[in-house]
Amino acid sequence: MSRLFGTDGVRGIANSELTCELAFKLGQAGAFVLGQQSGHKAKILVGKDTRISSDMLEAAICAGICSVGAQAVTVGVVPTPAVAFLTRKLGADAGVVISASHNSMEYNGIKFFNGSGFKLSDEIEDQIEAVINRGIEKLPVGEDLGRITQEFNAKNEYIQFSKTTIKTRLEGLKIAVDCANGASYEVAKEVFSGLGADVFAINDNPDGLNINKDCGSTHIKGLQMFTTQCGADIGLAFDGDADRVLAVDDEGNVVDGDKIMMICALDMKNKGMLKNNTLVATVMSNLGLFIAAKNHGINVEQTKVGDRYVLEEMLSKGYCIGGEQSGHIIFLDYNTTGDGLLTALQLLSVMKATGEKLSSLSSVMQQLPQVLVNAKVKGNKEECLKDPEIKKEIEDIEKIFSGQGRVLIRPSGTEPLIRVMIEGPDIDFITEKAKHLAALIEKKIS
Repeated sequence: MSRLFGTDGVRGIANSELTCELAFKLGQAGAFVLGQQSGHKAKILVGKDTRISSDMLEAAICAGICSVGAQAVTVGVVPTPAVAFLTRKLGADAGVVISASHNSMEYNGIKFFNGSGFKLSDEIEDQIEAVINRGIEKLPVGEDLGRITQEFNAKNEYIQFSKTTIKTRLEGLKIAVDCANGASYEVAKEVFSGLGADVFAINDNPDGLNINKDCGSTHIKGLQMFTTQCGADIGLAFDGDADRVLAVDDEGNVVDGDKIMMICALDMKNKGMLKNNTLVATVMSNLGLFIAAKNHGINVEQTKVGDRYVLEEMLSKGYCIGGEQSGHIIFLDYNTTGDGLLTALQLLSVMKATGEKLSSLSSVMQQLPQVLVNAKVKGNKEECLKDPEIKKEIEDIEKIFSGQGRVLIRPSGTEPLIRVMIEGPDIDFITEKAKHLAALIEKKIS
């Protein structure tokens, strides 16, 4: 039987794979396990994104929490990192986020944070799963049942916190924002305009069905056009739960997570704020990042793909910045998880302090052409790493590169996909090889 929790909580198609029954059990078992740890009835914050299924799942989760005598505190539609912050701020024992992040609207997910705002350990997740499997022998009745309350000021608490993470105002900057019809649709505009910037927003009218639909950080072309049309200094594209952000420069070019990390890490180094002179990135980061970091005397630690692995490395060795090419970046001096709004503010503060355009700042690194192709599979995703024919194809491609490129295949932690990434100097060649390798994987792993 496969593990219930994936690399980023429990995800699936709402009302099919992620049912109300499962949501109830997750709320119930989560509150039970966390209550046992704390020695008292747990207080659990519950936040959500804008997709239509989030209300339904919120009701089920809160019912499960109350069924074991714990308190559910709803904070409404807020970014995922806001729940991590509010869990600490409000002294809760845990936080729950209902979101499938960048995935399309039919999906949803449930993710827990502990009382310190960090994702739960595998051990705690396994304990929750064990309780779901065996059930709870005796449930409270009468006055021992839990209650549901609402924290009306939650959004404003996060807005005020976000503003304090930079020491400069943003007057004079024109900012284009794509809110992905998701959790950032109110807070992003309020934070940027509250700091004095001129803000132009698109995809800020969620209807429950349009989250991430042809917009946000996974569909950035619309923001590229909008940024140049309105003459903005920068465009910022969030994903559905706003834990990641990508940027568009003043010339309409995409500035991805690698470049954002490099710009911010170099600024931190110059200010003496880059702890242990190190940036943490994953194996999916562009080779250009590692070259640029070396040229500027910055160390880079590599991890497996996934923000939890980045965070583990940062916590274990005392690093303060790390993240992924996708724009999921952790600034550990301020928050305990990837935070798109916080990342955007750090980037804006560099622009403001230096007076440089983003197009100039992003020239700090030159990206090697990189192609990512998804192979859809029905079988065991791990098998592709062992198949002799697939292994030989990878070896043959890397021999051609002679050290000037690489091949990386990685099973998705949240979808039935194998991600095929190839880097190299010739875009046409690597595109052809990536498509060929993905087709081979689909043929062999079915």
